[in-house]
Amino acid sequence: MCESEHFEIRYEINPWMNIQRGVNAELADQQWHQLLNIMQRCGAKIVRVPPVDALPDLVFTANAALCQGRRVYVSRFRYPERQPEHDIYKRWFMTTGYEVLSEPETFFDAQGHYIGPCFEGAGDALFAGDTLFAAYGLRTDREIYTTIAELFDIKKVVLCELTDPHFYHLDTCFCPLNEHQAIWYPDAFSKETQAHMRQAIELFDIPAEEERHFACNAVVIDQQVIIPEHCPQTRAILEKLGLTVYDCAMSEFIKAGGACKCLTLQL
Repeated sequence: MCESEHFEIRYEINPWMNIQRGVNAELADQQWHQLLNIMQRCGAKIVRVPPVDALPDLVFTANAALCQGRRVYVSRFRYPERQPEHDIYKRWFMTTGYEVLSEPETFFDAQGHYIGPCFEGAGDALFAGDTLFAAYGLRTDREIYTTIAELFDIKKVVLCELTDPHFYHLDTCFCPLNEHQAIWYPDAFSKETQAHMRQAIELFDIPAEEERHFACNAVVIDQQVIIPEHCPQTRAILEKLGLTVYDCAMSEFIKAGGACKCLTLQL
């Protein structure tokens, strides 16, 4: 996680962001710490990336990288406003003892500038067991998954085309609960993708009114799930599956297009 000390809306790169609306910094800090405390009560160990004043979205650490054990592939962001985060995350992983997987030479021009595909980490790539659900179409480019599958030796990749700009990352509209089950908001995906995903995993539909509260942007810790508040139907679905559910206020982060899962990266 990364503390919300410098979190605010300084630019608009998704439909949720509105500079004029802004965020309540004190309330955001309270909500961030509420999430932290719930996660710790659920048994999670938290490590922190130091906040950086010039990078207000660094708080959304889900986008840092794709992790598998001690090996990571660090993100390359689509929008210039977030591109400096790459170096911050890469340095953090390297100094913390992770193996940072190298990017192919073809992803760089003759001057060493990155020209390869965009990839936004565990915001767009989520494991359910050994299967990688891999989103593309809005923030991540489809072609990156050939490289990722080779680097991590992933045998099964389910490509997921996102079509609604309000749900621009996979983790805003899909959450694996375990190897076999997930919650999702189907209207965020193309019809073809919906069919492929239904064949790959058992899916439970989240209603549109709760998806507006980012119901699928949940943190799963063993048999415990942390979801944004105001999602009673989602809570009922999860509890029927035998999961313990915790609500967390996320109003200030939803203003920027994120919630519980966006604020965390599972290592």
